[in-house]
Amino acid sequence: MKDSAGIPGGTQAAGGTSKPPRNRRRRLLRWIGLGLVLLVLAGVAGGWWVYNKLDGNITEDASAEAELRRYERERPTRLGDGAQNILLIGSDSRSGTENAKYGRDGGTQRSDTTILLHLPADRRSATAVSIPRDLMAEIPSCLQPDGSRTTEQFGQFNWAFQWGGAACTIRTAERLSGIRIDHHVVVDFGGFKKMVDAIGGVEVCLKQPMDDPEARLKLPAGRQTLQGEQALGFVRARYSLGNGSDTERMERQQQFLGSLVKKVQSNGVLLNPGRLYPLLDAATSSVTTDPGLASLRGLYELVRGVRDIPTDQIKFLTVPRRPYTVNPNRDELLEPDAALLFEQLRMDKPVSVAPAAPESPPAGTGASPAPVPTFTGTTAGFPGCR
Repeated sequence: MKDSAGIPGGTQAAGGTSKPPRNRRRRLLRWIGLGLVLLVLAGVAGGWWVYNKLDGNITEDASAEAELRRYERERPTRLGDGAQNILLIGSDSRSGTENAKYGRDGGTQRSDTTILLHLPADRRSATAVSIPRDLMAEIPSCLQPDGSRTTEQFGQFNWAFQWGGAACTIRTAERLSGIRIDHHVVVDFGGFKKMVDAIGGVEVCLKQPMDDPEARLKLPAGRQTLQGEQALGFVRARYSLGNGSDTERMERQQQFLGSLVKKVQSNGVLLNPGRLYPLLDAATSSVTTDPGLASLRGLYELVRGVRDIPTDQIKFLTVPRRPYTVNPNRDELLEPDAALLFEQLRMDKPVSVAPAAPESPPAGTGASPAPVPTFTGTTAGFPGCR
């Protein structure tokens, strides 16, 4: 029997073309399905490879963890309310190819920068407190790399890292503040540069030109974007700007970190795989952390808690201090301001920051009581250039 088109057993589709046989359609669907499965598997395999690579980059500081457990009884109590305190340590180590160019490797290292980062339980703000490296502090007996122990003594804060690494620095910071340190992160010169380069540089604003041969940096005044090597020189330079004090250096570091936060929070990084993956790769391969953070999941949980904080609620300040009475080239805590700041952070209570004003009373000691103590500082939302 023939149909109207004269084709035995056939049917005519709209437009005058015949439909393929049923078994041919089935084969086509099977190939499409197989292709989709292969794409999914390739995506999963690629994602698993990336995850394992980034996860394996992180260096775990198990020795610091063991040393801290040894002195658990003397450490401050953990509040357990969801707030976290992370000690960020910038090491001036000269070991390794990347760091050797900044000086001779003498086998020791000090904390070039130390910042206590407080994340409140509600994660609606963040407070980063710089601890001067020349601040005089009680340094406990610490375990040295050769297995011996130092004697407890009063000295510069950054000696702690030289003598006993992260564990000694953490115990010194806890004695100084009464605040329990939950996690720590150590970054060296090379790691810092890699992270800055990975996001395409960070914008800063200079009120005056900068020429510092020791920091290998020469910059004009005004707005500009610093790449890795320039950025490192900018945050390390001490003698080329202003009065050469560590105070101005810490202020520049805070300005830089504020700009860094804004850059990382921007869609140009978070939604750009070409920027995000290099940043994650640089960050994970550049840090040494406690076991609690030594995984991609641990770092992700930390970042997730701060990524949506408004920039004007990310606060930067330096612990209140004054010239040390015995040696004005060193610092000592300014009381009662420092005690008030540490108490607010320890109890997870808010603090406020404002730029220094000569006509204003000293930070934290206003003429009348205030519900939220105000300290001299800035925020990530503060404009770099006006």
